[in-house]
Amino acid sequence: MKEFTFYNPTRIEFGSGKENTIGAHIASAGARKVLLCYGSERIKREGLFDTVSQNLADNGIEYIELGGIVSNPVISKVREGVELAKQHNVDAILSVGGGSVLDSAKAIAAGAHYNGNVWDLFAGKGELSSALPLFAILTLAATGSEMNPYAVVTNEETHEKLSIGNDYTRPVVSVLSPALMAGVSRDYLVYSAADIISHLIEVYFTATVQPAIQSRLVEALLNTVIETTQTLIANPEDEAARGEFAWAATLAQNGLILSGCAGFSYPNHAIEHSLSALFNVPHGAGLSVVMPAWMKWYKNRNTPQFDRFAKYVFGLSSADDGIAALEKWFEEIGTPTRLEQLNIREADLPAIVENVQINVKAFGIASDYPPEVVTEILMHAV
Repeated sequence: MKEFTFYNPTRIEFGSGKENTIGAHIASAGARKVLLCYGSERIKREGLFDTVSQNLADNGIEYIELGGIVSNPVISKVREGVELAKQHNVDAILSVGGGSVLDSAKAIAAGAHYNGNVWDLFAGKGELSSALPLFAILTLAATGSEMNPYAVVTNEETHEKLSIGNDYTRPVVSVLSPALMAGVSRDYLVYSAADIISHLIEVYFTATVQPAIQSRLVEALLNTVIETTQTLIANPEDEAARGEFAWAATLAQNGLILSGCAGFSYPNHAIEHSLSALFNVPHGAGLSVVMPAWMKWYKNRNTPQFDRFAKYVFGLSSADDGIAALEKWFEEIGTPTRLEQLNIREADLPAIVENVQINVKAFGIASDYPPEVVTEILMHAV
């Protein structure tokens, strides 16, 4: 087991009704005016916006509103948020929504303290050296952004999907209330499941140092995601299952499963980012296409771990059986496994492969994933 330091300063407030604590947490941090970021009007229709705004008022906190943040967040909206934050001199950012809203909020928090073009921070042309304090209320569980520093945003002009993140962009407090996630559609439930699974298997399969205890943690989380997804498809009102699903999403991406591991990478994300950047497909849907294709290509590089996956996740005996079982499960729950289901044709592959080269360079794995390898992987999904 490799030596490590594990420190996660984000405070999680878990439980139904915990959204009513957000104003007190923001006030205790000394903030008096926030930029309130959200996505669709669902939070207004369902009353969450009124609940949050009243809670802020009760704690003496003003808010400036920024709605309309889309899935696969874009830099133009981030720039709009940065301008509002600077114009109104807000002293904190509050995200109310899913991972796309929170990623945008992180980028806005960083951009509000940056004198140049906020995209510079993503493109490596500027330094992320400070940010406004960030708070979050989650209405969808998937990305794990609530307990990590990372934000992924697409530049619509260049079709680049890149990330930023360090300790400055970690949320101070994140609220996870299962009751607030009851309105998530079936499509986004299954896309979220695929996203969580991708966070878990990237390290699990690629790490050159992967302690057994970490593998067991990953397998427990994988089984939890599979079980609770099936429960929620059958009964969307099952709050206990929704709570376990949400906590699994957080644990998959808060640094816990990385502890003691080494030599890992994120090739599935590097490839999928090009699908969502070029074709605006839901991130989780793109991942459920990429994962089985990548696994078929990669399996012989770590066969014992793929055999282990088959055994402890699906009760099967071989790498091929485990991959087939995951692909079949994706198909059964209704998330795509083929590029054509995303309206992506084989003729689109050259443009995708070219775009992926930007991502693998940013992820530090360009030598392992040259164009011919990426093409070979994607051909498994045709």
